[in-house]
Amino acid sequence: MRAGDAAADLRAAEGFTLEPGERALIPTGWSVAVPVGMAGLVMARSGLAIKHGISVVNGPGLVDSGYRGELRVILINLSSDVFTAEAGERIAQMMIIALPDTTNVAVEELPPSTDGRGTAGFGSSGST
Repeated sequence: MRAGDAAADLRAAEGFTLEPGERALIPTGWSVAVPVGMAGLVMARSGLAIKHGISVVNGPGLVDSGYRGELRVILINLSSDVFTAEAGERIAQMMIIALPDTTNVAVEELPPSTDGRGTAGFGSSGST
């Protein structure tokens, strides 16, 4: 929307309504060719999330470089109110990121972590 923004706005190609708890695949009318070595990440808009409880179900959604179809966004209404959007409304945003050059290698054992965390998962830092 503005110079320097990290992501591009995705707009609804047509109007739609989401009932509380409902999810839907929303067309954007926009197709992209993400360059090889990059990926598109589709994320919720913070304004829609806080004001209306609208989120991207699989956020972030992933657009691979080989995909050539229309971008469609899976939205969900997490609020207790009906949400209605008009065609052209901003519904999500997409950021293009560079992918690291990696190679998967099967190993018998993983090296220890440098911070001592190891296999400790959620809440291992002491916060909840």
